[in-house]
Amino acid sequence: MNILDPNETRAAALNPPQIEMRDVQSLLPYAQNARTHSLAQIEQIAASIREFGWTNPVLIDGRGGIVAGHGRVRAAQLLGIVAVPCICLSHLNEAQRRAYILADNQLALRAGWDEELLRLELSELDAIGYELPVIGFSTDELEEFLRLAVPLDGMPILPSGDRGEFQQMTFTLHDSQAERVCAAMAIAAAMGSYGDSPNQNMNGNALARICEKFLAHYGNHR
Repeated sequence: MNILDPNETRAAALNPPQIEMRDVQSLLPYAQNARTHSLAQIEQIAASIREFGWTNPVLIDGRGGIVAGHGRVRAAQLLGIVAVPCICLSHLNEAQRRAYILADNQLALRAGWDEELLRLELSELDAIGYELPVIGFSTDELEEFLRLAVPLDGMPILPSGDRGEFQQMTFTLHDSQAERVCAAMAIAAAMGSYGDSPNQNMNGNALARICEKFLAHYGNHR
């Protein structure tokens, strides 16, 4: 297996390459790029660049070949952008360059969503009138997320139309407090299902478990 010398790896990590502007026409697409981009997706990337600016440099090899960023380069051409920011990964050997072209896409696919928080973020952005399609979700996906979103001032509409014995609670936390709360809830959620509770809300169950442990320890100290 061809790998970098450990000293070279450490040097690359400690001295990251600089961003440089390159002419779009000088960048060479990888002929065997297995990642596909539809015209609709390229248009979405272009809309994102218009909205947020250029936030992610194109990765290239020492010859100007595109390692990561084929979609962004095509979007730049669609927008008539002449030069784009690039990072040259000249420290990669041939095998590593080809492997990273696949890894850059596949590793991103391994990430997931906390759907409850995603729905909350989308609903809050929608409430202030933000144009959500620029984020990249389809119209059908956005409609589904917003339909299931829990409003801040109300309870979710349950299938039966009956909220039953549920209530929504909100808290205001300092950043340092929020970090501790999130860490504790992540541990509680990882413990699995919470008894025989009818609540399907993961965060609600996690908070209930934490409070149960607290009361079991301090309940007699009141």
